[in-house]
Amino acid sequence: MKKIATHRRSSVKRVTTLMAQVVNVATVIHRSPFRYPGGKTWLVPRIRQWLKSLSPAPHELAEPFAGGGIVSLSALFENLVSKIVLVEKDVDVGAVWKVILNGDGARLANQILGFGLTNESAKTLLAATPTDDFTRAFATIVRNRIQRGGIIAPGASWLNKGENNKGILSRWYPETLKKRIDAIVGRRADAAFIQGDGIEFIRYNAHRSETAFFIDPPYTVAGRRLYAFSELDHKRLFKAAATIKGDFLMTYDDAEEIRNLAKEFGFQTALVPMKNTHHEIMQELLVGKNLAWVTSPAPSEVSRESQPQISAAATG
Repeated sequence: MKKIATHRRSSVKRVTTLMAQVVNVATVIHRSPFRYPGGKTWLVPRIRQWLKSLSPAPHELAEPFAGGGIVSLSALFENLVSKIVLVEKDVDVGAVWKVILNGDGARLANQILGFGLTNESAKTLLAATPTDDFTRAFATIVRNRIQRGGIIAPGASWLNKGENNKGILSRWYPETLKKRIDAIVGRRADAAFIQGDGIEFIRYNAHRSETAFFIDPPYTVAGRRLYAFSELDHKRLFKAAATIKGDFLMTYDDAEEIRNLAKEFGFQTALVPMKNTHHEIMQELLVGKNLAWVTSPAPSEVSRESQPQISAAATG
């Protein structure tokens, strides 16, 4: 492993890019049934750039920390890849993907459409212990829709006033959810779900040159608050990523620990802006083998407020 890292340090430049352009997420089609904290809808235009830059084009996109799966779903529906693999450790989130992709998605969509959501019905539903994947999946969707920020980790609170004082109904769109789930069901032959550890998945599938990996792990700062499974050995993840034969794109918070790991393994980094739930512009870090595509002209969904400020330095 050390020889691999040393070789990459000597042959790869680290690119640090501050793109002064923010994606207008309203222009990106929302394909996931989840409201996912840390979701990557804002990154979809950049994902298109990344996948289109790869030659040969990848046959498959794997997402080892799938969560809401917006990146993989977007890539599949836009025919940027032929297959996707979603990997998730969280049993609640995993239950949703199991049900949708393994044959009971239409039933889940109809259950959502017919559910009369009130404070009382939600309390009754969420107080019950799930008896199978289907009941767990339905409860997870409801919880995801009525809790602040879509957070389903223990301790998350319900929406209070919400939009226009609608309370928990603020994010309950049964017709829209049904359409999204039905659409995914229509492509389920091209999608697979694996319940398990994302790093182990990378380790066992890194040799597959026709597979690109989108790696969006729990972040170093906010992970504990947002996710049930937030603890992660970041260096172990970077070691696994270093063995990937094809290409990968990793996203992180801009933390010194992550920058140091990227430098250690000879990966490139680029800063891109995004808006958080409070509409504040924040910087997120992209990590990859070759991020030259990041400096290419911005996609149409990106607002062009100023020119990128780019700097590059060789790693020693």
